[in-house]
Amino acid sequence: MVKKAIFLMMAALLVFTAACSSGGGSEQGAGSKDESVNLRIAWWGSDTRHEYTQKVIDLYKTKNPNVKIDVEYASFDDYWKKLAPQAAANQLPDIIQMDISYISQYAQNGQLEDLAPYLGNQIKVDDVAENVISTGVINGKQYGVPAGVNVLGFQYDPALLKKAGVDAMPENMTWESYEALGKQVAEKGLYLDGGVAPDIFFHYFLRTKGKSLYNPEGTGLGYDDDSLFVQFFGLMQRMIEQKAAPSPDVANQTKGIIEESDLVKEKGIGVWQWSNQFVALQQVANRPLAIAPMPGPDMEKGLYMQPSMYWGVTSNSKVKEEAAKFIDFWVNDEEANKLIKGERGVPISGKIKEAIAPELSDATKQVFEFVASMEPKASPMSPPPPVGSPEVISALADVVEELNFGKITPEQAAQTFRKNAEAVLANNK
Repeated sequence: MVKKAIFLMMAALLVFTAACSSGGGSEQGAGSKDESVNLRIAWWGSDTRHEYTQKVIDLYKTKNPNVKIDVEYASFDDYWKKLAPQAAANQLPDIIQMDISYISQYAQNGQLEDLAPYLGNQIKVDDVAENVISTGVINGKQYGVPAGVNVLGFQYDPALLKKAGVDAMPENMTWESYEALGKQVAEKGLYLDGGVAPDIFFHYFLRTKGKSLYNPEGTGLGYDDDSLFVQFFGLMQRMIEQKAAPSPDVANQTKGIIEESDLVKEKGIGVWQWSNQFVALQQVANRPLAIAPMPGPDMEKGLYMQPSMYWGVTSNSKVKEEAAKFIDFWVNDEEANKLIKGERGVPISGKIKEAIAPELSDATKQVFEFVASMEPKASPMSPPPPVGSPEVISALADVVEELNFGKITPEQAAQTFRKNAEAVLANNK
């Protein structure tokens, strides 16, 4: 009986030891170099992003041989489809890439860990601007660390602009001077731009007026005067009517395909988009491009530094400390960032920006320089979009498409959007 009892005790001890050192090990074990730790990490993106992210992960494993990392990645739409059932089953990866449109939802559902206790400890942020790191704060908690930052601008072909009879983009450009430029370019048979993402650029326009797309509580729209909607989208409609921007049926044929864009095919002068999209555009266009600031007046009020995406640690993770260390590696490791090269936005660490500058392509240097020139002019970012924002963005896109096809007036579009958006956001009350 004694031998049997001893045998059972030893077997139990072996099971306990194995459990502590397994891939889903205890939080305490995650900090030890001798303990085996399994991390799961998930992101979305292109093949290029997948390739260099894997190299960064391999580098991390080389420097941390006790850590094993399983990866999960997909296209943007498929990524969220895969994440949803994992969230429902409380089986999310330890580290997940978060988009600004979804981070509020995952945070408020209790699926993301507050990273505040890890900042300054596992995650060094001493040379990260406060208005950058604070973009990951929702309801007073740090649910995300930016993977990089972006800023809005007009990315264009200077040679094509001169071909249209214009030597340079207007200085201190306003929406009025932009519309006048559109007429001038259209007379030469060219588009000035390929149209704008409705939610992003309307939000920017509202900020220049001291408003926002959403109210601070996320329970309704952030503006009461629908004349602001009419003013902005009326201008976008006139750009189409004046052939300074493509009609919706033409734009829909090339939507999202860089190779088919009007700029690449030399039918359009430029495109409004985030700074981290410039490098891919430059590569496909294969000719010198430039970046101009956003229109005003009050460009400084409208402009903000937005995370290209966030890294978050899930609340169901058993290895949160190791997950936080990986995020620190992404932010602060020089070798890793020489692999990343700003593809997920300009690095948030000042030291890293300086360290990798010599490694950058000319196009990436242009992005870094543009973001650096805009950062001092930028205002704090509005709170991340609330729960339900994807539905609001879809509702906005629908009414804007009807407007641009001439099926409804700007006034009707403004009323329909308000009704549909308020119905969605009312669920947050």
